[in-house]
Amino acid sequence: MMQDDRALKVARAFIEALPHAAALNLRLEEVRNGRAVIIMPYDARLVGDPATGVLHGGAISALMDTASGASVMCHPEAPVSTATLDLRIDYFRSATPGQAITARAECHHVTRSVAFVRVTATDEDESRPVAMGTGAFTVDRPRKKP
Repeated sequence: MMQDDRALKVARAFIEALPHAAALNLRLEEVRNGRAVIIMPYDARLVGDPATGVLHGGAISALMDTASGASVMCHPEAPVSTATLDLRIDYFRSATPGQAITARAECHHVTRSVAFVRVTATDEDESRPVAMGTGAFTVDRPRKKP
């Protein structure tokens, strides 16, 4: 339980430090042991195509990137900070207008300097992902005192 409390505090601080997270109204749902779930409510300001009401892919990618970073920050080998090195996202379909998007990220492998993440974005139809991605993130560890 102590690891979960620490992970939640670290992930909340990570997200609260990101101005775009506030602008996108990102809501941290769950973080623990290298897994993070973040929800982005539907917002007409984020629509990419006014004719259809479909959310812009950039907002979805920002959500996926943020969830991925949070999964790194709450990993048991958590760094003191992280940054995106590489994030590849494959979009499968348009998100359903009016529905929130949920990103589920898992930090599945950590080396001395790089963390590797898988992330999926879904709307209410969780059986059909909107997008999936894989990424690499920096692992900035605490400096040892001489």
